[in-house]
Amino acid sequence: MKAPFFGLVLLLFLALPPVAGLMESVMIVHMHMQMPLLVFSGFLMAGSLRKAFPRFFAEWNENGVPGIMLFVIIVSFWTIPRTMDDALTLWHMELFKFVSLPFLAGVPLRDSWPKLSALWKNALIAFFALLYLGMGWLYIWSPAQLCNNYLLLDQITLGWGFLATAVCMVIYLVYSYVTDRNTYGKRGSQSS
Repeated sequence: MKAPFFGLVLLLFLALPPVAGLMESVMIVHMHMQMPLLVFSGFLMAGSLRKAFPRFFAEWNENGVPGIMLFVIIVSFWTIPRTMDDALTLWHMELFKFVSLPFLAGVPLRDSWPKLSALWKNALIAFFALLYLGMGWLYIWSPAQLCNNYLLLDQITLGWGFLATAVCMVIYLVYSYVTDRNTYGKRGSQSS
């Protein structure tokens, strides 16, 4: 019961105008702190929603793939420069951000992740590593300012944040491949 409560408190805290305004004033904080925290708030609240609607989650997201696809669509949508810009100027986009990231990304992620195989999990991490490499390249080397509400320096800083995150994901994938006991077990049995 504590995790859903903390998730709701986190969501309400992030929605406070002074907090939202402060986090949205710096581009990298907006993308790499506020948005992941919104997803995390939904992740925390998912337990109580799964208990309240067990049949819905069992039927709609039986193997975890539909939920993880929804997560991918929502998170990918919010990496687009135009959507982040619109969230600062259009109230309905700001509202959609505060609804979609917790409830259409965080909740499905929590419900789907345990249901996915290791292959699906690694494929998802690899997808986001590639996406973040592409977005980092776009934000850093774009000749034009992509967001009207942020300076070009903010845009370049965000691009380096994307690249750093992508590199961390690649390091994790290499580490998990090298240290996977199942992989070593299979190699050992094949060689003997």
